[in-house]
Amino acid sequence: MAAVSSTPGVSLREATQRKLRRFSELRGKSVAAGEFWDIVAITAADEKQELAYKHQLSEKLKKRELPLGVHYHVFVDPAGTKIGNGGSTLCALRCLEKLYGDKWNSFTILLIHSGGYSQRLPNASALGKIFTALPFGNPVYQMLELKLAMYIDFPSHMNPGVLVTCADDIELYSIGESEFIRFDKPGFTALAHPASLTVGSTHGVFVLEPFNCLERRDLEYRCCHRFLHKPSIEKMHLLNAVCRAGNIPQQDFAGGDTTSLILDREYIYTDSLFYMDHKSARTLLAFYEKIGTLSCEIDAYGDFLQALGPGATVEYTRNTSNVTKEESELVDMRQRIFDLLKGTSLNVVVLNNSRFYHIGTTEEYLFHFTSDSSLKSELGLQSIAFSIFPAIPGYSLNTSCIIHSILDSSCSVAPGSVVEYSRLGPDVSVGENCIISGSHVITAAVLPACSFVCSLSLKMNGHLKYSTMVFGVPDKLKKKVKTLSDIKSLQFFGVCFLSCLDMWNLKVTEKLFSGNKTCLSLWNARIFPVCSSLSDSVTVSLKMLNAVQNKSTFSLNNYKLLSIEEMLVYKDVEDMITYREQIFLEITLSRKQSDLETP
Repeated sequence: MAAVSSTPGVSLREATQRKLRRFSELRGKSVAAGEFWDIVAITAADEKQELAYKHQLSEKLKKRELPLGVHYHVFVDPAGTKIGNGGSTLCALRCLEKLYGDKWNSFTILLIHSGGYSQRLPNASALGKIFTALPFGNPVYQMLELKLAMYIDFPSHMNPGVLVTCADDIELYSIGESEFIRFDKPGFTALAHPASLTVGSTHGVFVLEPFNCLERRDLEYRCCHRFLHKPSIEKMHLLNAVCRAGNIPQQDFAGGDTTSLILDREYIYTDSLFYMDHKSARTLLAFYEKIGTLSCEIDAYGDFLQALGPGATVEYTRNTSNVTKEESELVDMRQRIFDLLKGTSLNVVVLNNSRFYHIGTTEEYLFHFTSDSSLKSELGLQSIAFSIFPAIPGYSLNTSCIIHSILDSSCSVAPGSVVEYSRLGPDVSVGENCIISGSHVITAAVLPACSFVCSLSLKMNGHLKYSTMVFGVPDKLKKKVKTLSDIKSLQFFGVCFLSCLDMWNLKVTEKLFSGNKTCLSLWNARIFPVCSSLSDSVTVSLKMLNAVQNKSTFSLNNYKLLSIEEMLVYKDVEDMITYREQIFLEITLSRKQSDLETP
């Protein structure tokens, strides 16, 4: 095995670009047996999301943007109680059994969890995190294509089984030219990335068995004694999860979210994706068939992996500090999973030259797409990706990002902002650290710094309508209060929500919120106007935002108002895809004309 690269950034970029080239060669072509995944499955939270995912997969296959001859599926969670990504994994296994019977025992399967509502990155809420656009490619890549590209070498070196990953993270790695990551051991196998102890406290951490090797290598196969889920730094030390770098040069540590800026050279190994062989998958399926219906959330990482390895203890099953909602059955369910999996091995593939990026929040999204030079270099991210934005002398786009959009030459986009799937007309000024998605701004407008603007097409009573959500990038849409008297603790664009309602001339009643009346939040506040055209919807929503900014009034009384929660129920996926396609065709035509005019 190759020793750690002396230039980790360069080798990482080269390895990433090789994978992208190889995937590009397979797009639109029928793959040979064993060359690619047998099945690619994506999880969805509800039937609406399932239909949206199926529609987008169908469009990609029509346009030959994915390898052909592969079974692509969307598996929806059962209605009712939230079941977590662990529950979704169990449901997916049952779906595979129903579709394929014993045949799936011999398949290599990629299972991508994308069933959330993306409340921390709402421009991905309507069409899904796995279909988040990335600033490179023609047409632009989305997270699905990137996942398939980064895992391109896995299927041909994998025994039948299931690889489990999440939709909003990126794993980049480099190993020796003649080496491959092998998933061929019984039980579970997980990838591990070096990271700081601080990162470990919010992720999974491996306690590895002793390893007799003096030289640190890019690729190491290790055995895991036990797995810790979001442990405290004190617990990492106590349970021997902390490694010491010794003579390893500081630059050998990977960057990304797993960057190691540790002066004392202490680090841990954190998790990303994991594989389970078909026997382990069968064990979980049999367990699910036996219990029938889930009534609590199960975490595929916290609840499956913590049960593995010779050092696993039942203690974690009673720790609910990392659980968003503690159901009465949770502890019992964890103990049953522990009993089921105890004694199963957890193998770890240590990738010492790797990076793990998470793009699940507005802050992470903006940072990685505009400011993170490492990811830009490794993936070849572009400041203007498949867009029309006439060059302006002296204007720098190095720290902003335009994706699949058409912008007038008199527009300005400040550093740190991302514009995707949008049209911006003359004299539109976008402030710093903004996200503009799916919108059409036709009149002169000034979008203040840290604005989030995202438009959705809606189908209401058979009619096509539009609504645009606006708020501040740092706003906490998930923050909940239980009573109307408590909504003063919510903030919209940094202003007390109660004050905002006054500016919009809205009364504080139960009708102001959709859904559960004991979980009141910006997510289910009925404050976003419904309009007959996309541009009108953006204009009206910007007026309500400007009212808050200027501490003036803008009455919303005469509008039909929806919450984000309701917008997702009424969303018209087909119209949103059509709008993107119109932009695509216009950009393509413009490029053809430009090519003809070029001597």
